[in-house]
Amino acid sequence: YSKAISTLLASPSPQALQGYFDQLLAKRQCSGIKIRQSNDVGKGVYAEANYMEGDLVLKDQMLVGTQHVSNKVDALVCSYCFRYIGSIELQIGRKLYLQGLGKGEGEEFELGTSKHIQKEGCLAESLHLRENHSVMAGHSDSDSASSSKSEDNAYLPLPKEVIESLINGELVLPYSKEFVLPSVISCVGGCAEEHYCSKSCAEADWESCHSLLCMGERSGCRNMEALARFTEHANGTNDIFHLAAKVISSTILKCEKFKAAQFKDNEPYFGPNALGTNLLLEAWRPFSMGYKRRWWDCVALPNDIDCNQEASFRMQMRELAFTSLQLLKDSIFCEDYAPLFSLEIYGNIIGMFELNNLDVVVASPVEDYFIYIDDLLFPKKEEAMEVTQPILKALGDDYSICCQGMLTLNE
Repeated sequence: YSKAISTLLASPSPQALQGYFDQLLAKRQCSGIKIRQSNDVGKGVYAEANYMEGDLVLKDQMLVGTQHVSNKVDALVCSYCFRYIGSIELQIGRKLYLQGLGKGEGEEFELGTSKHIQKEGCLAESLHLRENHSVMAGHSDSDSASSSKSEDNAYLPLPKEVIESLINGELVLPYSKEFVLPSVISCVGGCAEEHYCSKSCAEADWESCHSLLCMGERSGCRNMEALARFTEHANGTNDIFHLAAKVISSTILKCEKFKAAQFKDNEPYFGPNALGTNLLLEAWRPFSMGYKRRWWDCVALPNDIDCNQEASFRMQMRELAFTSLQLLKDSIFCEDYAPLFSLEIYGNIIGMFELNNLDVVVASPVEDYFIYIDDLLFPKKEEAMEVTQPILKALGDDYSICCQGMLTLNE
């Protein structure tokens, strides 16, 4: 597969790059901007029209993205578009419950069907209320999500019954109806790991990449145990492996669609060679446009690693990527797409993210809610704070932590 790997990693010509980006801009009806290339600084977006403050210049489409694992304690968001979901009560109750598990406080308790969740067999426990104790413990140690150094917001845990009533929708906070969030929609495949703001987002994620990476009953994954090990390894090492898996999965699924279209048109399919390679290249095309280097060659050295240790450090990164790739291969490998599962391709995918990624930051409606309460006039403020102040103290200074993740765009 060395020839196929080289073809996949070949840098596109300037003409191919320009044609690709011109096509994207035309599709998005962006007539006032142009993407140009420079030998000195790379690609850039140039304005060809005057814009007023507040004008939308470009609304791009995300290729792949993921919420940071540690951040899932703090924010329940759509796994596809990162929109907050559920309710203010569910966001707060879930966060307090998960933080409590991270601290080893209290006992687990049964939760009924949440009023915030569409009744499609999705129980509140599917909202990560019993998952990833190790992740939560790591989050508590590293990020100190609920610790507070200020006396005013000293951490004061709420009774278990109050947290349960927040999660199940039995306790409605004052003025929370001013911050209505979309209902929680379950994964199409039935897994408990992913949740969405709408059926359209759930279906889009399923069709684009999640169907091969789902842990549910309808998953296309061929080895669930291996996928669970891959997920555990990525959670414990680097979120970037989740993005790499999504790239491979999305490329496979897109290529399968191309094949299906060929069969529908009664065109012959010749397997992984010949026309099959062309289909793979077309499915890979969005990712071929990104600047790439092998991850272990381009990742920045940590501050505590000196030059004498650089070779050893980069070898460790290579071994880490190799372990991740082997677990992913055991999960979803398909012979038709063997080149995608080479270490060279995997390393360049991760390296592309290392060099080109954007941060995802979505403001928390929980923070907006408490600001709203604080801005109320007396006596409404005093009445509301009788309910909200104990909750705010339980959340601590980090009540305002936003949704955080990473993504890559077409441009």
